[in-house]
Amino acid sequence: MDSRPIRRFRPDPGRAAPTDAERARWPVSVPAVAQLLDTGLELPHGALVLVGENGSGKSTVMELLAVTLGLNPEGGTVNTRFSTRPSEPESLGLVVERSPGASRWGCFLRDETLHTLYSHLEQISSPDPSYHELSHGEAFLEVLTRRAGGGGGTYLLDEPDAALSFGGSLALVTVLLDLVASGAQVVVATHSPVVAALPGARLVEVGDWGMRPTRWEELELTVNWRQFLTDPAAYLRHLR
Repeated sequence: MDSRPIRRFRPDPGRAAPTDAERARWPVSVPAVAQLLDTGLELPHGALVLVGENGSGKSTVMELLAVTLGLNPEGGTVNTRFSTRPSEPESLGLVVERSPGASRWGCFLRDETLHTLYSHLEQISSPDPSYHELSHGEAFLEVLTRRAGGGGGTYLLDEPDAALSFGGSLALVTVLLDLVASGAQVVVATHSPVVAALPGARLVEVGDWGMRPTRWEELELTVNWRQFLTDPAAYLRHLR
């Protein structure tokens, strides 16, 4: 029996494919988005990790998944609703294939809107601690841990490593492993080789080609970090 909360995101068969004019405009002009709208995206059991350069489309893909799931585009759980400055794309004709009876719990956290989420939680007198009084990394780990619904659900995390030290990234990996062990699905967009090494995760590299499966040791991210740490001067002397 397929126990995945979400089996796949797929194009709505009742909606026309993007026209040439639409493909020339953002966000469909982003190769990863165009691929998502053409062929969809299957979610594995456990974790899916998206890795790619700035501007590759990782965050736009994450926003599209969140909007399609009905999650608040600026972050939060299925029960969160607030908006400051809408900048996210519409669902663009994606639909969700769910497993019957699977948890519909969902949570979307994105680094760039965490400050607004924390302020929203204060305004509604949430029982959460005051995240503004914690460090950036501590607050992220705390809000994620508190929103772990238990027993499944889907968690979308856009660049969670931006707030975290090396030790914090390891702590995040521990939280993600706990979520997966509880039956949850996790989708993470990251620049961290630590987070990308999440045990058991399916890795997808995002770039001009769209989205393609890969292995940790083959990631451009991993290769670049390994070379830099071996000989940082070889990189830095070209910057002056």
